[in-house]
Amino acid sequence: MVALETIPLFRHLNRAELQALRLIAQERRFATGQEIFHEGAPGDGVYFVKNGLVEISSGTETKKVFSRLGPGEIFGEMAVIELRPRSATASAAQDTEVFFLPRGEMLTFIEHSPALAFALLQQISSRLREFNQLHLREVIAAERLAVVGNFARGIIHDLKNPLSIIGLAAENFSNANLTSETRNLIQSRIKRQVHRINDLVTDILAFTEGRSQANLQPNNFRDFIIELAAELEADTATKAIRIVLENQPPAEIFPFDGRRLNRVFHNLVNNAKDILNDGGQIFLRFKTGAGEIIVEIEDTGPGIAPEIADKLFQPFTTHGKAHGTGLGLSICKKIIEDHGGKISARSEPGRGAIFYFTLPLAK
Repeated sequence: MVALETIPLFRHLNRAELQALRLIAQERRFATGQEIFHEGAPGDGVYFVKNGLVEISSGTETKKVFSRLGPGEIFGEMAVIELRPRSATASAAQDTEVFFLPRGEMLTFIEHSPALAFALLQQISSRLREFNQLHLREVIAAERLAVVGNFARGIIHDLKNPLSIIGLAAENFSNANLTSETRNLIQSRIKRQVHRINDLVTDILAFTEGRSQANLQPNNFRDFIIELAAELEADTATKAIRIVLENQPPAEIFPFDGRRLNRVFHNLVNNAKDILNDGGQIFLRFKTGAGEIIVEIEDTGPGIAPEIADKLFQPFTTHGKAHGTGLGLSICKKIIEDHGGKISARSEPGRGAIFYFTLPLAK
């Protein structure tokens, strides 16, 4: 239990001011669970806990507790400076006694006591800071949960394609009439999809840990693209989407990481596939520039949404997709930069999305 003069807000008042304060203060008692004031009620004054415990909450159907206040603490203080309804509900969490100072008398008292006015201003500022920090923590926590949820759904979505192919291949493999050649083909397909799953997990871990894993070895770019195109065609055939090589890939031999570059093509083609839904074309074209190869991947979809055009390659950016981690393009950017190249995108009137990246012929 605290006396009026021991409340921190009133400690700097002189004897005459304390005597005047006692004349306007009212003592009120509330049983456990009883409301002191309700959210939306008129702000008629300010309260101080004499003894007991007060719970500040908001919400009708779902009650959300903001804080619990003990002896000497102030609540309902915003009513002193603004003529607005209460923004929260105050209830006695246990049998509680309070000092109540009506708004009109309190304002008059403040006008004649600069020390009290300053102390009250400090108290309100401190309380607002506490609520801002609480709100910020809740927003950050909610955003983190949303990101984790979207990230998990996106990973599941990315795993569905290879898992579906493995499932179909496993069913076919049990057919007793298969030739040894077909069996070997199915085994090779299953092994390739297992590698894709492993690569996906590895790339996500590498991205989140900020590691570079580009293993640059001399490879024939044309051979790499011809084999890759067959994989991409198999992935898109079920949705009646055609992969079109507009020109022959350059038969250049230069250092690149085939495994990780494979991931870039799969990410960009899968994005286009999600946008095209059922039916359409995805074009791959190649140019050789000054010491580099330029690759373009274009689809026949609606193009790039203007609202995300400037943040396409930022982590967790996604648009127009029911699923996706929002990491696909960020992973692509990291892989291309690990090769010493650059990646970008554009959208032109009457055309779909065009993603293009460079690969230096020597590094």
